[in-house]
Amino acid sequence: MNRVSTLFLKISVILIGIPILALCIFVVPKIANYAAELFPTIVYMKYLIFIYLYMTAIPFYFALYQAFKLLSYIDKNKAFSKISVKALRNIKHCAVTISILFAAGLPVFYLMAEIDDAPGIIVIGLVIIFASMVIAVFAAVLQKLLKEAIDIKSENDLTV
Repeated sequence: MNRVSTLFLKISVILIGIPILALCIFVVPKIANYAAELFPTIVYMKYLIFIYLYMTAIPFYFALYQAFKLLSYIDKNKAFSKISVKALRNIKHCAVTISILFAAGLPVFYLMAEIDDAPGIIVIGLVIIFASMVIAVFAAVLQKLLKEAIDIKSENDLTV
C-alpha cells in the first residue's frame, strides 16, 4: 500500500480522536451536571456519569491506538503478521466493550429521557451500541481473513 494512503488514514485516526477528546473535556461535565439536576435525590449521580462516560472513552482511545499501530505495521510491510491479527483482535474487543458499557448504561439514558421527555437520548445510545457492534463484526471478519492469509502464506513458504 502506498505510504500516502496510510499517512492519510493515520491523520484520519487522529482527527477522529480529537472531537471525542473535546466531548470528554467540554460536554461530559455538562452532561454530569445535568444528570445531577435531573436526579437531585441521588447525590452521587454526577460522579457516576463522569466515571461511566470516561470509562467508555478508554476502550475507544485504545482501539484508535491499535488502528494507528496497524497502519504502522502496514507501512513496515508487516501487514500479514500475527501482530496485525492481534491488533485487529484488540480493536474487536474494544468495540464489544464499548457496546456492553453503553448497553449497561441504557437504563440511565431511559430515565433521563423519561424525565426530560427527550427520546433522542435513547436513540443516541442505541446508535453507539449498533455502530460499535458493526465495528466489532468488521474487525472479526478482517481478523479471520488475515489469519487465513497468514496460514496460506506460511504454507506457500514451506512448499518452496
